[in-house]
Amino acid sequence: MVDIHHHLLPGLDDGSTDLETSLAMARMAAEDGITHIVATPHSNGSYRYDPVQNQALLQTLREALAAENIPMTLGVGCDFHLSYDNIQGARTDPHSYTINGTDYLLIELPDFAIPPKMEESFYDLRLAGTHLILTHPERNPVLQKNPKRLAEWVQQGMLIQVTTSSVLGHMGPVAEKMAHKLLAERSVHFLATDAHNTGRRPPKMRAAYDLVAKKYGTEYANLICRENPLAVFEGHSLPTQLEAEHVYEEPKRSFFQRLLGR
Repeated sequence: MVDIHHHLLPGLDDGSTDLETSLAMARMAAEDGITHIVATPHSNGSYRYDPVQNQALLQTLREALAAENIPMTLGVGCDFHLSYDNIQGARTDPHSYTINGTDYLLIELPDFAIPPKMEESFYDLRLAGTHLILTHPERNPVLQKNPKRLAEWVQQGMLIQVTTSSVLGHMGPVAEKMAHKLLAERSVHFLATDAHNTGRRPPKMRAAYDLVAKKYGTEYANLICRENPLAVFEGHSLPTQLEAEHVYEEPKRSFFQRLLGR
């Protein structure tokens, strides 16, 4: 399995605190069946984002993994927050932020308010040549209350990443319900751990993969845990996707809603 959202690099954000923790996270991930990890430190107002430093840390971690005989292929990107400064930076140099210098960019929305003109920011980023992957929308309070807006983005080509812990119910019932709604609609393109440590936010995918395979089919589980994320890791086009289900349908109204014209 391939994990494209993982806070593995040590000492950069609220993820791994040191090299020892990073090694423990990578070891846990490998034991769970993960073969590739994209290290994605935050790029926001709280944490300094430095691609040169990130590459140096990535190389240090690769050497440490080899010394510990931990089988893991590493890449690097970022958890790109949609701030004005980030968007301006990505317009001029998008590959400083993308996964492995490809055209794929992980983007994260604000938690408490989505600007009305957010679609213009999406357009600017696409115009810069990036394919947008929206991280964990099932955990976003605004989208939880307004899933129709997310459905419109999916129809327009937005790629969606859902967190494995949400699928398993560890992020609360609302996130769990929305995650499974998106999975049932075949609107999820990637599962990823968004791992921050080995405890509350662990780097594990196997249990979520198994649940998706059981409820929605092995073909879909392989697509969103292996085939799609590997294509992103290597900078290829995504393989043929399963047809979305029910995304374009308006919710059914009750007899009284139809009678009253609501």
